[in-house]
Amino acid sequence: MSATTDEHDAVTGLATAPEDANAPADRRAGRTDPDAGGRGPVGPGRFSRLLEEPRHWWRQLTSMRTALVLLFLLALAAVPGSTFPQRSLNQNKVDEYFTEHPTLAPVLDKLSAFDVFASPWFAAIYLLLFVSLVGCLVPRIRVHGRAMLRRPPVAPRNLDRLPVSSTAPVAGDASAIADTARGVLRRARWRTVVRTEASGAVTVSAEKGYLRETGNLAFHVALVGLLVGVASGSLWGWKASVLTVEGSAFCDTVAAYDSFSPGSRMRDASLPPFCVQLDDFQATYLDNGQPEDFLAKVKFVEGDRAATDDPDRAYELKVNHPLRLDGANVYLINHGYAPVLKYTDRYGTVFEETPAFLPQDVQLTSEGAFVLPDANQDPNSTNRTSDVQMAFTGFFLPTAPPSGPPIQSVSPEAKDPAVTLVGYRGDTGLDSGIPRSVYSIDQNQVDSGALKSVGSKKLSVGEVWTLDDGTTLQFAGFREFMTVQVGHDPGEMIVLISAGFMLVGLIASLTVRRRRIFVRVDNDGELTVGGLARTDPDRFAEEFRSLVERIERTAPAKDRTVPAKEGAS
Repeated sequence: MSATTDEHDAVTGLATAPEDANAPADRRAGRTDPDAGGRGPVGPGRFSRLLEEPRHWWRQLTSMRTALVLLFLLALAAVPGSTFPQRSLNQNKVDEYFTEHPTLAPVLDKLSAFDVFASPWFAAIYLLLFVSLVGCLVPRIRVHGRAMLRRPPVAPRNLDRLPVSSTAPVAGDASAIADTARGVLRRARWRTVVRTEASGAVTVSAEKGYLRETGNLAFHVALVGLLVGVASGSLWGWKASVLTVEGSAFCDTVAAYDSFSPGSRMRDASLPPFCVQLDDFQATYLDNGQPEDFLAKVKFVEGDRAATDDPDRAYELKVNHPLRLDGANVYLINHGYAPVLKYTDRYGTVFEETPAFLPQDVQLTSEGAFVLPDANQDPNSTNRTSDVQMAFTGFFLPTAPPSGPPIQSVSPEAKDPAVTLVGYRGDTGLDSGIPRSVYSIDQNQVDSGALKSVGSKKLSVGEVWTLDDGTTLQFAGFREFMTVQVGHDPGEMIVLISAGFMLVGLIASLTVRRRRIFVRVDNDGELTVGGLARTDPDRFAEEFRSLVERIERTAPAKDRTVPAKEGAS
């Protein structure tokens, strides 16, 4: 083997990326294809070869460059998902967008802008990235595994041509000196092998830093795992939200949730059985009104007992302290107030409800509605009259201002609660059978005159409002409510573990340095040491100098007056 070949192998052997054995020799050596017409790697000659040989397309797809491009495209494709409202998250927002942009919205809808993460083009990028990463990693893992098992390469003939080298005269048996040098390197955790050359010289080949490529591969394998975890969550996972007032409960059924977003492969029958009841909600605030702590005291029951037994297991639900059940997690995400309203109609029938009013600002000024489609109906008559139905809409103020218009609370804490309501009489529109929001009245009924205002009133706790027809509305008190997010993500643990491996792999690939050192002891008493590293040559030069000094200290000196030589090619 020539010196040039040895040195080339010593340098290129630091890389464990697989080389295309089927590529022409001139292309593997870095020269352009003569058929490319001087255009480099994308000339007509190569393009025609890509069309004629499908394996070239596979090589292009499974290259790391293609994987990086697809990863960028995936991030770019996710931008519309955060720009436009998504049907899976909020259908009402999508409807509002269609109302505000009647020309643009249909065009965007054809491009799946409102269902980005379920669109065919997003799935195509996702699958291509997955295939590209797997096709790129499998041969690299195989080659890297063989490199890990293979012994360090043979020492080049001319060690003084390596980036760093040193020469010193020594006395003694060449094998003993080589074993001493090997011991120094092994104590520094270098992989070593001792060889005897045909000339009788003894060499030590040592290498270190394979964890760099291992970390690089671990990072990309973990990225594949991350894609698998996200995909499994979107396919078989589900997410829902529900608002629960103190004293009430909800069970894990689709009908019980305010919103429900299942995965494309998830079935309603796979929902785990459980029920959660809110007994008490406690919120504490600082003097400036900033929230300090939220605590929901709940009881729950799960499993087969959920169909027959009431919730009996206590739990304190807090922010970032979810209730973890078998097959689902319950997260506290919001809270607010629900006034207790009592309406007595003209026939003496009392309607008492606790409608939740949704917070509108940080002081928890809340807006809501109290709709009574069955009010003022003669209990002795079978005829139902729609024009005497009642509805109330307005604001709940946890702490009403001492003076001025009662339109905004001065504190989120319920120190002096009040409600400001507007009453309506007429057809509420609920008899039409069209689903309506429970947090507002049908504005179309008001605009058409079917629902007419009968006045407004501010009420403190206990006060009664007597309307023009003699009916009354009492503000009897209030309760607090919680909004929880319930869901299950089967890929959650996969994503967590993959993220951990990505972090570890990234640290290893950025901090570990791939390097080699060769030691040769000639029969004429000359010790030559050479080394090279792929990255950070200055740092490696310091490490190399330290190892050489330790090797020379352990080797018997022949003549210390001869200075050690260091050079860089």
